[in-house]
Amino acid sequence: MKDRADDNQPSLEGHFLIAMPGMEDERFARSVIYICAHSPKGAMGFIINKAQEISFGALLTQLGIVADEDEIRLPAKGREVSVCMGGPVERGRGFVLHSDDYDSESTVAVTDRVSLTPTLDILKAISAGIGPTTAIMALGYAGWGEGQLEAEIAANGWLTCEADFGVMFAPELDDKYSRALALLGVDPAFLNSEVGHA
Repeated sequence: MKDRADDNQPSLEGHFLIAMPGMEDERFARSVIYICAHSPKGAMGFIINKAQEISFGALLTQLGIVADEDEIRLPAKGREVSVCMGGPVERGRGFVLHSDDYDSESTVAVTDRVSLTPTLDILKAISAGIGPTTAIMALGYAGWGEGQLEAEIAANGWLTCEADFGVMFAPELDDKYSRALALLGVDPAFLNSEVGHA
C-alpha cells in the first residue's frame, strides 16, 4: 500500500483487519475481518474467524434448500464451508465470500480472486455441487461510518495487511487470528505481553 495524505487514504478493500489485544469491544476481540468495501463514506467487512453454532448443512436444511443434510452434494472442498459470525449488523442476513469461479447477477467481485454473493442462489448451487470451489458463509456484517474505521486504526485498535487467500478460507477458524498476525511477522504472545503496560 502506498503512503498517501490523510485526506486521500488508500482503500482497504481486500485487506484483513486484525484486532489488537486491547480491543475494548468484546464483539471484535481477537477478530480477523475481511474488508469488502471501503471508501471515504465508510467501510463494510466480515469477521471470518468466529464460528456460528449452526453447521452449513444444518443451515441449508433450516432454509429448506435441502430436505435432509445427506442430500447435499458438496464437492470435497465444499464440505469445509464454515458458517461465521460475520458481525453485529443484520445478523439474520447471510453473505457468502467465495473464490471467483462462481458468478451470478448478484455476485460482486471484491478482488481478482474473491467475490461476494448475498443471495440464496449460491447456497443452492453449493448444495448441488456446482458452486464455487472455496467459500465461507457469514451471518451479519461489520460496518463503519465515515471516518470511523480510520479513527479506530489510528487509535491502535486494528492492524491491517493484505488478505491471504489461504488464511481466509482455512477451515480451522481458531487458527486464523495467529495466522493473520504471522502475515505481518507478529507473534500473538508478544502482543499479549504488552497489554496493560504503559
